[in-house]
Amino acid sequence: MAAAIYGLCMLTALACAWLLLASYARTGHRLLFWSGLCFCGMTLNNLILILDKLVFPAMDLLTLRLVTALISVSLLLYGLIDEKE
Repeated sequence: MAAAIYGLCMLTALACAWLLLASYARTGHRLLFWSGLCFCGMTLNNLILILDKLVFPAMDLLTLRLVTALISVSLLLYGLIDEKE
């Protein structure tokens, strides 16, 4: 059951990234670009979660997951700050 949930979370993040980046390509709004990059990072984060919990359970990939989440949220934060200016 955990594999299905992890996989669905990754697919949801991928779908969000694809929709946001496709919308950015149509409209050119920069906030859509930064949000799309954030969700690309969250997709990668979910992939690392699957690798950590299901594929390589003996390895601890928590640090890598936290770093990818931090980078993803930082991209969105940068986009929000840049859009405000």
